[in-house]
Amino acid sequence: MLYFREYDYKPVENDVTFVAQLSYDRLQRIEELVKFWAGPISLTLYVSDAELVKCISFITSSDVLKDRTNIAYHAVFKDGEYYPINKLRNVGLRNVQAPYVFLADIDFLPSKNLYVNLVKHITDMGTLKKKALVVPAFELQKMGTSIPRNKRQLLNKLEDKSVIPFLSNIWAPGHAPTDYEKWKTAEEPYQVQWKPDYEPYIVVYKDVVEYNEKFVGFGWNKVSHIMELEAQNYQFVVLPNVFIMHTPHTPSYDIARFRSSPIYRLCLQMLKEEFIMKLNKNYNRHFEYTNSSMNLMNVYLRRRKRNFVLPGSQTTVETNTDYPSNSE
Repeated sequence: MLYFREYDYKPVENDVTFVAQLSYDRLQRIEELVKFWAGPISLTLYVSDAELVKCISFITSSDVLKDRTNIAYHAVFKDGEYYPINKLRNVGLRNVQAPYVFLADIDFLPSKNLYVNLVKHITDMGTLKKKALVVPAFELQKMGTSIPRNKRQLLNKLEDKSVIPFLSNIWAPGHAPTDYEKWKTAEEPYQVQWKPDYEPYIVVYKDVVEYNEKFVGFGWNKVSHIMELEAQNYQFVVLPNVFIMHTPHTPSYDIARFRSSPIYRLCLQMLKEEFIMKLNKNYNRHFEYTNSSMNLMNVYLRRRKRNFVLPGSQTTVETNTDYPSNSE
């Protein structure tokens, strides 16, 4: 890991740092973010040597970024086949000075005055001990749609369906517990119950448990973190007057690999089962899980159907290449 660029910032009381990670192809997103977030930021970039040189050049020449000294940049150099998303998140989390962190993603833009409102909510609550503040996430449905800056504008766009709750059309369990219908009319923070696969964007104390770095690439990297907070008896409290907006972008390489590779999905299923078993043991909990990875492995092995020659012989062995289409 390498620190680069000067960081000169003294946290204020109940300060919140925006924590995110990104690859080189998302670099321009930083300029968009800082226009809407005045507070401190901790960013971890996953780059090659050559990409780091380009990053430094971009930042130092940017009219938006070159004078911002409350952005901490950390470079982690590329190593291995898979994107180490949780390792990058942990690097950003470990290097925060403010007492609180907003664990977010670089593809989201904050609502107007989100930073100021978060500090105010924390001040009003007095403490966030065993408490995670949920910032509701939404997404634009069409390229070119103007981004709502306040709740009134957002409600109008929800009405005309140009904006929807984040991933509600393809992965509803991820954010459904936030209870978007209640949020529309809420004027005060409200508590919600954790449910399996919940993965909200949250504000917590900076000493929150770290992300599990075994989860790399796409799948369960954030769900596992939220699940561990549930195991630790955190309360999840939704804030009524703030939100973040996901802006469209091309799918990542990792999600494409997840969708196309049964082996990838099988490995992820095995990681999930291992994680939940350890969670139950460490916290004396009883989270349910389906022990399906062995069944999937058996199906995979039975269905492999490929001819290959054993080394040093002319013997042809028939195996099966009809992979199972889904491991979920």
